Amino acid sequence: MTGRIHSVESFGTVDGPGIRYVIFMQGCPFRCLYCHNPDTWEKENGKDVTVDYCFEKLTESSITNVTFSGGEPTAQAKDLIPVVKGLKEQGINVCIDTNGGIWNPAVEELMQEIDLVLLDVKQINPERHLNLTERSNEQTLKTAQWLEDNSKPFWLRYVLVPGISDFEEDIRAFGEHFKNFKMIQRVEILPYHTLGIHKYETMGQEYKLKDTKTNTPEQLDRAMALFNEYFDCAILN
Repeated sequence: MTGRIHSVESFGTVDGPGIRYVIFMQGCPFRCLYCHNPDTWEKENGKDVTVDYCFEKLTESSITNVTFSGGEPTAQAKDLIPVVKGLKEQGINVCIDTNGGIWNPAVEELMQEIDLVLLDVKQINPERHLNLTERSNEQTLKTAQWLEDNSKPFWLRYVLVPGISDFEEDIRAFGEHFKNFKMIQRVEILPYHTLGIHKYETMGQEYKLKDTKTNTPEQLDRAMALFNEYFDCAILN
């Protein structure tokens, strides 16, 4: 079985615990305004990834942790299941970084194999989430509840975009929704950045947030103070 990948990072330190081999998958149904990997949206691009490919790369790097990111790795859940199972049989720790927006029997089976889920909640407010991603956040919240109900550890990840996802009312709604979840190990606050703008230029696409400034220290401090009211595991990444 194979999946389609965009690229790899051989020494990842921000996509899960420890030093990790990060595999960026092709394909994603979301169209996040700040996406820094728009070249992963279409599944047809990229190259194949197999269990043997993963083992070869891990052997070369001497890393025993893998994170599947994207794009959206659950878009290729059926193909990833045997890859993840093969890695697990060799004692490899496997994380998945997902927006939680896809759910079907293959995704559920994949989630059962994963050691840790990094769940990207783009916005708790339904209307603002739709404007930000062109998709509903209903399934993302259902995915979080499934992880909680099935005792699967996960991290929450939240990108703090000025004027889009940094409203106090939304952060408080986020906190109220998740504050009693027991399986959340970490809440990561990710500052907004513009590192992917050149990809839009290369692809001939407009970057719609070109006038959005990066976070000021005051904005980050204010947001962290709010998150800390609800979580004792919130960090600024």
